Amino acid sequence: MAYVISDDCISCGACAAECPTSCISEGDGKYVINADECVSCGTCAGTCPVGAPSEA
Repeated sequence: MAYVISDDCISCGACAAECPTSCISEGDGKYVINADECVSCGTCAGTCPVGAPSEA
């Protein structure tokens, strides 16, 4: 199951920099995860300073 990023995102980009599949990109006001490319590794959740990414 892919991860999603909540509205708690502060657009710091830490998750995108650490994503092993590069499926995270800057969206409108927050970062977004391409669910088709996400391998559910959890790296984004472990990197995020505000805990915005979580399993969908």
